[in-house]
Amino acid sequence: MFYAFKGFQPVVHPTAFVHPQATVTGNVVIGADVYIGPGAALRGDWGGIVIEDGCNVQENCTIHMFPGVTVLLEEGAHVGHGAIIHGARLGRNVMIGMNSVIMDEVVVGEGSIIGALSFVKAKTIIPERSLVVGNPAKIIKEVSDEMLAWKTKGTRLYQQLPSELHAQLEACKPLREIPDDRPAQESLYATWEAIKGS
Repeated sequence: MFYAFKGFQPVVHPTAFVHPQATVTGNVVIGADVYIGPGAALRGDWGGIVIEDGCNVQENCTIHMFPGVTVLLEEGAHVGHGAIIHGARLGRNVMIGMNSVIMDEVVVGEGSIIGALSFVKAKTIIPERSLVVGNPAKIIKEVSDEMLAWKTKGTRLYQQLPSELHAQLEACKPLREIPDDRPAQESLYATWEAIKGS
């Protein structure tokens, strides 16, 4: 669902995919190959939201801000299921773990990874390639080349997903039993351990 607010209408690149059960309001700009999952709420009512190319904002995430602030997700930022981004800036190729909360005026440096369930308090500046965990969140080490490659590979799956959803997602009624000719899923969806190791 898209809503204009006070003269601002959301702008979505044609290659992005915003799920019909997401809600995008007002001053929101969504770039190329971005995935926005069902249940996500992007509220550009009191300020702006800019989501650059190749980002993903997964299911049940919330992005909002205090008045007058622009939230920025730089290219390739990856926001896990249920996370809240409130008035923060996420650098390029950042990963925010599931159900994390990133508060106002936080800056997450390029290539950093925030662990699941972390709480990053307001005005925290996280240097590039930091691994951050906990409540309150603390930097525990530097993101290694291997960790960054693993993160980038996971984000690449989400960058491919919008075109697949545009081509193949369709509303349907559920079957009542499993058909004999049900196809096997493609190898892309093999266990993540196998994918990230390839």
